[in-house]
Amino acid sequence: MSDILGLIFDKDGTLFDFRATWGGWSRRLLEKLAADNGASATLLGDMIGYDMTSGDFAPGSPVIAHTVCEIAEIMLPCLPGMRLESLVADMNRLALEADLVEATPLLPLVADLSARGVKLGLATNDAEEPARAHLEKAGVAGFFDFIAGFDSGHGTKPDPAPLLAFARRTGLDPASVAMVGDSRHDLVAGRRAGMRTVAVLTGIATSTDLADLADVILADISHLPAWIEQEASLKS
Repeated sequence: MSDILGLIFDKDGTLFDFRATWGGWSRRLLEKLAADNGASATLLGDMIGYDMTSGDFAPGSPVIAHTVCEIAEIMLPCLPGMRLESLVADMNRLALEADLVEATPLLPLVADLSARGVKLGLATNDAEEPARAHLEKAGVAGFFDFIAGFDSGHGTKPDPAPLLAFARRTGLDPASVAMVGDSRHDLVAGRRAGMRTVAVLTGIATSTDLADLADVILADISHLPAWIEQEASLKS
């Protein structure tokens, strides 16, 4: 039997392909903010590491792993008269409408993992409401034993607190849980929580960026069942 009894996932760049999902969202957000506030969409994009011409993200873009509040605070100086609370609300509202592109077909994968008896959790630096809505839209929310956003009261990655909250909720030893994510924030949180760390390459970071923090690097989450089986074989 495998010693991997729980998986806690990041959301964007892990369950959903980062560029394909959030490139279009970022463009719509910046164009709306620019039109409503007389600002430059290009300048706003530069501030958050998004290129309006190419539609791509810089490797250090705060959109990759920071909270909505942190991203909003970066843009706020170029949006005179706008309050942080209003900007965050606008960003969350647009996030609910994001065109999600699954990193791999999620329903069969999540159903398979659940059937194996693996407990599933989500720890995202997005807000909880859009996170739940995204899982509902993908038809997989019911398989998750734990869903936490930056505003759920468990802290934010790279703090391990939301990961440890998942372990407490499910009664699992953190050593039997793997954190699955596409960013250094995810893997640092996993290490600090005493969990295994699984890096996936459906975000912006490369294998070189993540290698020093990852126990294993997978192209995407579709390879998780095979990895779990491999880990089980090593224990037998």
